[in-house]
Amino acid sequence: MSRKAFRIFSFSAAILAVVITVLWQIFFSQTTSFYLTAAVILIFSILPFLLSYEKSLPSARELALIAVLISLAVISRAVFYLVPQFKPIGAVVIAAAVCLGAERGYVIGAFSAFISNFIFGQGIHTPFQMAALGLVGFAAGFIFKKIKPNRWLLAIVGFFLTFVLYGVIADTSSVIFLADHFTLASAAAVYAAGLPFSAIFGGATAVFLFLFGEEFIKKINRINIKYGIVQTEDYNDGKQ
Repeated sequence: MSRKAFRIFSFSAAILAVVITVLWQIFFSQTTSFYLTAAVILIFSILPFLLSYEKSLPSARELALIAVLISLAVISRAVFYLVPQFKPIGAVVIAAAVCLGAERGYVIGAFSAFISNFIFGQGIHTPFQMAALGLVGFAAGFIFKKIKPNRWLLAIVGFFLTFVLYGVIADTSSVIFLADHFTLASAAAVYAAGLPFSAIFGGATAVFLFLFGEEFIKKINRINIKYGIVQTEDYNDGKQ
């Protein structure tokens, strides 16, 4: 099976699994757990990206580079442990995605959230954070696939991706937690309460990308070119 066919198959299977899960909860389950259902749906949503990446048969060098970038993202979150939400992890994921492409950006973002939560605490919220940070990486890789990044563009895109995309998905876990007493007013209150935290995270991402983004991207690209690690259509080849 070709990689393109495998992508279509895996995404179709994930959509079918999501539909079956929702229908089961609505029509067949005696007790509906919206929180657990949402977590299962998110896991099914994450799997196609991971399976598609595994299907690409990455080299040992590529896996080593991705492991290093994930480690840097985890460390960047850990060293700011005492500063709520002010974390550079989003900036590291975005810079990595600019260099290595959307698919690898998703993998780096999802695993960075998962592994760093061994420090910050695992829980039912973890799949939401994995999907959120993974999609931040995927979106950054897609946006900068044909656009040359500069510090201003990196900062602006980084802010909106982490403030809007990450913030909405991460806060949705809190909204679903209130599903037994769900109202539009309660959902709006949860999202409104999360705005300051999302803004701090978005601001931190923008600051770190503005100050260090271009240099970090150059370093990754230099290593990539020197050792010929990633050479695909997703690779932002020498645009810096």
